[in-house]
Amino acid sequence: MDGTVVSFDDGAGLGEIEAESGRRYSFHCTQIADGTRTIATGAAVCFVVVPGHRGTWEAADVEQL
Repeated sequence: MDGTVVSFDDGAGLGEIEAESGRRYSFHCTQIADGTRTIATGAAVCFVVVPGHRGTWEAADVEQL
């Protein structure tokens, strides 16, 4: 899927992506594909959706475009 990073907290390592469909998915910095631990708010990304904790869906394999 393609989307945009709408928020990222460097201290917590948590972020949120809004997919082109308008649905939002959370992600942890360990899911950034290139191994970096940060990504800029507003960055265009592609990602896959996987089952997360607490019965939610989360973004994984997040790659900046």
